Amino acid sequence: MACEKNHIQCFSKVGIIGAGISGIAAAKQLRHYSPMVFEASNSIGGVWKHCSFSSTKLQTPRCDFEFSDYPWPERDNASFPSHIQVLEYLHNYATHFDVLKYVKFNSKVVEIRYVGDRTSHLDMKPKEYGSLLNGYPAWEVAVETSQSTKWYAFEFLAVCIGKYGDLPRMPVFPPHQGEEAFLGKVLHALDYAKLDKDAAHKLLKGKKVAVVGYKKSALDLAVECAAANQGPEGQPCTMVIRTLHWTVPSYWIWGLPFFLFFSTRSSQFLHERPYQTLFKTLLCLLLSPMRRGISKFIESYLAWKLPLVKYGLKPDHPFVEGYASCQMAILPENFFEEADKGNILFKRASKWWFWSRGIEFEDKTRLEADVVLLATGYEGKKKLQDLLPEPFSSLVVDSSGIMPLYRGTIHPLIPNMAFVGYIESVSNLHTAELRCIWLARLADEKFKLPSIEKMLEQTNEEIQVMKRTTRFHKRHCISTFSINHSDDICEEMGWNSWRKKNWFSEAFSPYSSQDYEDNKEN
Repeated sequence: MACEKNHIQCFSKVGIIGAGISGIAAAKQLRHYSPMVFEASNSIGGVWKHCSFSSTKLQTPRCDFEFSDYPWPERDNASFPSHIQVLEYLHNYATHFDVLKYVKFNSKVVEIRYVGDRTSHLDMKPKEYGSLLNGYPAWEVAVETSQSTKWYAFEFLAVCIGKYGDLPRMPVFPPHQGEEAFLGKVLHALDYAKLDKDAAHKLLKGKKVAVVGYKKSALDLAVECAAANQGPEGQPCTMVIRTLHWTVPSYWIWGLPFFLFFSTRSSQFLHERPYQTLFKTLLCLLLSPMRRGISKFIESYLAWKLPLVKYGLKPDHPFVEGYASCQMAILPENFFEEADKGNILFKRASKWWFWSRGIEFEDKTRLEADVVLLATGYEGKKKLQDLLPEPFSSLVVDSSGIMPLYRGTIHPLIPNMAFVGYIESVSNLHTAELRCIWLARLADEKFKLPSIEKMLEQTNEEIQVMKRTTRFHKRHCISTFSINHSDDICEEMGWNSWRKKNWFSEAFSPYSSQDYEDNKEN
């Protein structure tokens, strides 16, 4: 590492932006390069620290959300950990592997410049991507602290700021009908997450609250609102829903474990995957009735178990589409119990706007509200585009709104840079860790990338598969072919892609992070 050269404070081989799950995983795998990790806040954890409420829990059991070489304590405990427990686990992991020493807290990256060989990578349109580490700076990064703004230079930069947090997605309203017309209080879920438990309770108690959205954050907000409004003086919370999504009460369907339907090699064999053979394509076509039958089987259980029809909450799309887009959510405890008591109400609406005392809908009905909570998501891709310089800002997201990332990590047209945490699966921790292992081996030049043309072809094929699988394809979710995605990564690293001890386990047991432990070779 070299420091104090011209306007550059430090020159190092590897820089990492963000210290959430992806950033910590990247730092651990790349620690032999002594990376510099820039974290804008005073803590690691990312969304688990800054976008969680008091009721937020992990949506999977512990054993499905752990690093391959650091199992959870009591990993067989079937309960879902709270966000506090997730943060504790992540902090213990970072401490165990001595990763925290690389993190610069309260250090916000405000600008990035490309200073590499621009002619060779952009103007000359090379056939090969090249090495991640070339011995000279490729990126300069401006980092803002409370004292000053300093510039750092890196051969390679890993962007791990994620798709959630920082930049809320706000609804667009007609003129004079935005929140300025409303006399009550409006908070995005990101702002609500900044409140402590007492402040959140005070905000909700005895208030008419509208929660806009129907994904995991909105469900949690509705339950917190109901909890704060128990008793005769309590007010109901109304969920304003544009698009319905499938929710499940637990990971059991008609007495069968959920993993049997989507998380084994045999179950994923039913689904289309990128670059499959003609025989596999024909087989997928022949097996499509079975695929639809499994979706109907799960839907029938959910319609029996949950009052979806009673409340008009049964989605129009098949369950498999929701799963293929990573939009399935685990219901918070007591959600429908609170609805049955009248503490949670539901209003379907595709368009709405504010009036002085609440929300007005396109059907001319009105909802009175004292507080409106917006669980409307985040502008993660815009956050990334705002940070990157041109022309990379325009390249990072394609015309369909998807980031075309090879192995979910490398953009073929952006040199010496990786993106971790931008594809989704059932376990985003496992997805991030395996790609960080792959990334570290790529940096060590233990294998070479295909040609840029080949990588672009592969990413396009993956995007086309997602578009054919679900209407919600912009989330870049690989849940229906995640094992195949991991197979490709293993084979590229020179690992055996079949990680189980015998063929029966290979076919019918779920895959988890521990199957991909670094030194586990069959």
